[in-house]
Formats: sequence, C-alpha cells, structure tokens
Amino acid sequence: MTEQVKDTTNPILNFNGKKYEINSLSDKAKTLIRASQAADNQKRLADENLELLKIASQAISSKLVKELESHESVE
Repeated sequence: MTEQVKDTTNPILNFNGKKYEINSLSDKAKTLIRASQAADNQKRLADENLELLKIASQAISSKLVKELESHESVE
C-alpha cells in the first residue's frame, strides 16, 4: 500500500504517485503509515501461514491414503 524510499536521515513516502518527506508529516500521518505497514506485515504473515496449512493438508491427505491402503472400503 505504501512504499518508503530507504533513507534513514530523511525517509520518503511514495504514496498514490506522490512523494512525501516522512519527517515533515503530522503525527497522525506517521501513525497511519505505521498502521499500514503493520497491516501489510500481518497480511504477508497470514499468506505464509495459509501456504503452510495447504502443505500440511496435502501431507495429511497423503498419509491418510497410505493408511487406508490396508483397509477395505465399503463400496
């Protein structure tokens, strides 16, 4: 959502095609930038967790297939 240019002395926010010096923004704007970054980080973490759950589900299904090979189905 937001992109920051890496300059620790005077960081720049690139947002909606415009650039802003973060140090000159209001405290409210800085808080919103941090909130946006936190939301982006949480989304990235959730996406990674979802991928892990997909892999785990596939592994469990594979183990179940092997386990059921020794059992007769009713149909």
